[in-house]
Amino acid sequence: MFNATRGSVKPFVNFNAKHDAEVLRKAMKGIGTDEDAILMLLAARSNVQRQEIKAAYKKAFGKDLVKDLRSELGGKLEDLIVALMFPSTIYDAHELHKAIKGVGTEDQVLIEILASRTCDEMKDIAKAYKKEYGSKLEKDIMGDTSGHYQRLLLILAQVLVANLRSVCSLIVFQELFAAGEEKFGTDEDKFINILGNRSAEHLRRVFDAYKKIAGCDIEESIKDECTGNLEALLLAVVKCAKSVPGYFAESVRESMRRAGTDDETLIRIMVSRSERDMLDVRAMYKKKYGESLYSTIQEDTEGDYQKALLYLCGGND
Repeated sequence: MFNATRGSVKPFVNFNAKHDAEVLRKAMKGIGTDEDAILMLLAARSNVQRQEIKAAYKKAFGKDLVKDLRSELGGKLEDLIVALMFPSTIYDAHELHKAIKGVGTEDQVLIEILASRTCDEMKDIAKAYKKEYGSKLEKDIMGDTSGHYQRLLLILAQVLVANLRSVCSLIVFQELFAAGEEKFGTDEDKFINILGNRSAEHLRRVFDAYKKIAGCDIEESIKDECTGNLEALLLAVVKCAKSVPGYFAESVRESMRRAGTDDETLIRIMVSRSERDMLDVRAMYKKKYGESLYSTIQEDTEGDYQKALLYLCGGND
């Protein structure tokens, strides 16, 4: 599913689902739980392998592995291990549903997932969302958001970003410039149509043209001309068009460097990028902040939760 060569977690070579299921059962059976055995095993298996372990556990012991893990673990470690056990696409659907249907909309989650996933990934997420929750993702977004922010979310959720007619960068740039800095007030529709409906490669050419003629980065114009959730979403789209690993390096930094760690965001990023591009996220993190992601996790977390995060990180740069 992912470009596993850039992930920190790769399929375990001598994999045996039945054996792994037995190891997990032993770790949870009797007095006390062997958290080390659980996290070391599950963090070292690919998502596909974890699904096979789940099936083997059910077959061998007649029990639901995830339910047993929930009952034996607690706190942030439980949240992380349970997140690892979701099939990847269903995990994204689960996070979106929780963000929309929880108390108040978690806009940060909507922005992060919808801005960063590929067209094919979004198609799969939308299907999984419908299957898991019985409603369409677009419909739930419409019921919980509004305005230009809603419109761009829907464009991203409905996967209209791919394969529009080719338009030269200069023409697109002129539309974008006219929508923002060249005139008083902002035509948000232009920003939304251009940033929501063109490929990342095309957008990068547009951004280069914009900077040459406008004399500033597109991010600066967005910050000057837009506010609130729309600003945050537009900036996320721009950052992801430039570099998805760069966007996640910044996001994971923010999750640990604010007052109190944002563990939900930290877990979501470490789980969702571990088989996609964690090596690139680590490299961008080191380049941007002059320290390794591994060392920041060491400073900001503790215990078995820290151990599991460090396994997913995959190494110290």
